[in-house]
This record gives sequence, C-alpha cells and structure tokens, in this order.
Amino acid sequence: MSTWNSLNNRAVWFDIPVSDLDRAATFYATTLGIKVYKELAGDVEFCLLEHGAGNGGTLVLDPDKAGREGGPLLYLNVEGRIRDAVNQALSHGGRLMQAIHSIGPHGVRAIVLDSESNRIALHATSDS
Repeated sequence: MSTWNSLNNRAVWFDIPVSDLDRAATFYATTLGIKVYKELAGDVEFCLLEHGAGNGGTLVLDPDKAGREGGPLLYLNVEGRIRDAVNQALSHGGRLMQAIHSIGPHGVRAIVLDSESNRIALHATSDS
C-alpha cells in the first residue's frame, strides 16, 4: 500500500482468508482480470492482488476462517492515533483480538471486534 493511500483513505487494505491458495489465486486473477503474485513473508505464504499505487489486498491461507467465522479483514486508517483508536474501540463495546503489532514494512495494526462482532484491523504506519 502506498504512503499516500495509507494517509488519505479510510479503507487501506484487506485480507481474504482462503483454504486453497492456488485455487483462490486463479479465481481472483481470472474474475478480476488482474495478476496475482505469490509472496512469502517469513514463513507466511500469501497472494498479493495487483493494485499498483492504489489500495489493495491479499489472499491469506487460513482454512479455519475461510468461508466461516472471520471472513475478509478490512484495514481502517487510524494514522497517528492507533493507541487512542484501540482504547476508544474497547470503551464502546469492541473487543481486542490482537494487540498493536508490527506488520513489517507495512506499519502496525491491531485487530478488534467491533460493537457488532465484525473483525476489523486498525492500521497506522507506526505505533507513535
């Protein structure tokens, strides 16, 4: 994701859980008419959907969440206030699933359940 998109758009990224990475890559490449690139970050394999300088997303191998509980994970921009955003979420009926943590060169995120039990990622370029 580009810095401009991270700073200026509310929705900045998405992860779609899948149970078969190759099958899902073929589905999205042909359905959307785009290139899908297989990537490896540490020991985590995923597919990156072509997006240029715009907002994009990945296919993430997670058979336990694919097509069931969890579903796609939408990243919402809280640049410059991730700690406050997490605290506000918890104060207003949200629940912390994953504390603020690094996602490598892509910044930091915290995963919360919103007040309606939807999983969302609060995203910023840094923890400060």
